[in-house]
Amino acid sequence: MSDLIWLSEAQMRRIEPYFPLSHGVPRVDDRRVISGIIFVIRNGLRWRDAPKEYGPHKTIYNRFIRWSRLGVFNKIFAGLTARGGKSDQLMIDATHLKAHRTAASLLKKGLFPDV
Repeated sequence: MSDLIWLSEAQMRRIEPYFPLSHGVPRVDDRRVISGIIFVIRNGLRWRDAPKEYGPHKTIYNRFIRWSRLGVFNKIFAGLTARGGKSDQLMIDATHLKAHRTAASLLKKGLFPDV
C-alpha cells in the first residue's frame, strides 16, 4: 500500500513532550502506532482494517483508547494550536455526515477530542 501515512521525525519531536511516561514495559514504536491511528481515523476505517505495516490493530486501538481517556490527544491539539497564534482566517466545512445513534456516547466516555 503506497498511500501510508508516516509522521516525520520533526513532527514526532513536536508532539513527544505531550506523551505520557511509560510505566514498566517500554511502549512499542510511538511513530508507527500514532501514524496508524492517524491513518485509520483519516480514512474512516475499522481498527482491524489498519494496514499491517502499522503493527497489530489491537495495539493501535488500545493506544488510541488509553490516550484518549488520559486526554493526551486534547493536549497535543491544544499545544499545537497555541503555538500557531491567532488565526486571521476561519474555515467552515459544510460536510453533512450521518452518525449512528451510539456515536453520541463517545463524548460522554471521553473518547472524542474537545474542540
